This record gives sequence, C-alpha cells and structure tokens, in this order.
Amino acid sequence: MGSATDHHRRHLLAVAVTEGAPIFEIGIPIEVFGRERQGMPDLGYDVRVCNPVSGPVHSSAAFKAHTDDTYDLLADADTVVVPAIADVTADPPDDLVAAVRRAHGRGARVASLCSGAFVLAAAGLLDGRRATTHWLYAEEFGRRFPRVDFDPAVLYIDHGDVLTSAGATAGIDLCLAMVAADHGAHVANILARRLVAPAHRAGGQAQYVDTPVRQVPETARDGLGPLLDWIRLNLAEPLTVTDLARQANVAERTLIRRFHTAVGTTPGRWLIEQRVLHARRLLETTDLPVERVAHDCGLGGAANLRHHFTEAVGVAPSDYRRAFRSPER
Repeated sequence: MGSATDHHRRHLLAVAVTEGAPIFEIGIPIEVFGRERQGMPDLGYDVRVCNPVSGPVHSSAAFKAHTDDTYDLLADADTVVVPAIADVTADPPDDLVAAVRRAHGRGARVASLCSGAFVLAAAGLLDGRRATTHWLYAEEFGRRFPRVDFDPAVLYIDHGDVLTSAGATAGIDLCLAMVAADHGAHVANILARRLVAPAHRAGGQAQYVDTPVRQVPETARDGLGPLLDWIRLNLAEPLTVTDLARQANVAERTLIRRFHTAVGTTPGRWLIEQRVLHARRLLETTDLPVERVAHDCGLGGAANLRHHFTEAVGVAPSDYRRAFRSPER
C-alpha cells in the first residue's frame, strides 16, 4: 500500500458512494482527508468520490455525486472508504462488493463508516475478524454475517488493512486514526483541533448505547411488577437480594427464578443496571457532585460508581457528564 507520506506520488483515497447514502458519512472522509487547511502541511491525499459505473447517485439529502470516477478507480486506490449505506436489510451493490474485494486483494487499506461495514462483510473481508458498526444494526449484522466476530460496543476497530467504525462521529475518530497511522499522532492531534474534535478517542471506548429498560412480559408483570416499581423508588437504599425477597414475600430461590423468567437476569444484576441507568440520568440533568450521584443511585461512593459505570457504559462518569450534560444547565 502506498503511504500518504510517499514523496513520489499522492495517496489515492477513494470514497465509494451508494444510492441514498447519508450525506454526513460521505462528507467525513472528504473533510478529514481532502481539505487543505491554512497553516497545516499538505497531507498528500488525493481524495476522489466514486460512483457506480451506472452513473451519479443521490444521497439521503439533497446531494448528488457528480463525478467521472467510478468503482473502477478502487483498483488503483491506496485507501478505500465505504460510507454508510441506505438500507442494511438489502444486499449491498454487487459491483461495489466486488470492487472492494479486488482492492483489498491487491493491497489497498479498506475502511467502513457506520453501516458501510455491511459492504466489507459481504466482500468477505471481515470473516474471522472483530468488526463493528452502529449498535442499532447489531442484530441484523450478526444474523447476516455469523462468521464475523462482531463487537457492537466499540467506536472503531483497526486491523491495519481493514477498519470498521460505529455510527456518525465515530467515523471521524476512525479517519483521524488513519491520519495518525500515516503521519503520526502529532499531526492527527493538530487536525483534530482544527476540526474541533476530540484529539483521540480509543477505538475500544464504548459507543454511547441508548440502553433500554428490560421489558417485563405481561404474564410475569402481576407477580414481579410491583417489586420492580418498589426497587426503582428505593435505589438509594442498600438493598440486598434478601431485602428484595422479603419485600416480595417469597424465598430467595423463588425470587431468583422469577427474575430469570421475567427479566432474563439475576436480581443483583438488574439492580446494578437500574442504578447505573439512574446515575446516567443524574449526570445528564443535574450538577450534583459525583459522590452525591453515587449515593442517590445506591452505589455508595464515587469509586464504586466509577467501577460499575465504566464497566457498563465504557467511560468514566465525569467524561459521560461532559459529553451529555443538558445544554440548558
């Protein structure tokens, strides 16, 4: 693969667009790799947007890719970037899948942004490898590509020759990681500051998944529902499984069995999930000190909150608050 620092020629970076692709993901590699910035050295990328041979495509917004370059250009590319696709339930375009497979076969670095991972998986580039995409597509991706070691909880995964990222802004993180690989962390950090983006977010950092409340089947609601409601109202108390069994007026074994049937987990695990969920709400909507948040959600002290919160969410409570504090606060 030709390096972006190669003085003899520019690094050809092909952005392969598809019909209905989100304009944001199309714009990320163009903005990161293709824009000249005053006061910064030329990074040496020749960014080309590529359409199908059949002609121009429309994005999800009022954008139409007018370019003479087609997927045929991928055969000469040093790096191929596949932005998100419009419909993850449909088969990716055969011509793009074939072009991506050929490009990788002759040594190109291939990266996907968000649901572009479906194209890489269809090309067989992810078989037996860890890969990611937006967490919303986890079930569909896992069903269609069982040979891929799919991880829906990270921002991006970099194998050097093949890279995949989660949704939206994780694509910026991935592109900055490629700049760092080509030019060093110092240049990538300068570029990140110019983009007003985080200088570095590790690929292993968790996606900010909107964790749903576990749904309780109606058949189990009458027996367990009142207890779940009572727990949510008393999260600040030092509750134990013994306390919960006493409140429900059943034996501990019976309570554990009912939890597995109705909620799919243990009472203790569900309690931790609810406490972390409550902590997230408090961090997003209040200015309470972390110690107070830990107390109010029943996790005792700040150290215990950090442990459980980081394990569940992937970042420390203070980092989560900076990212998600309500703007009116």
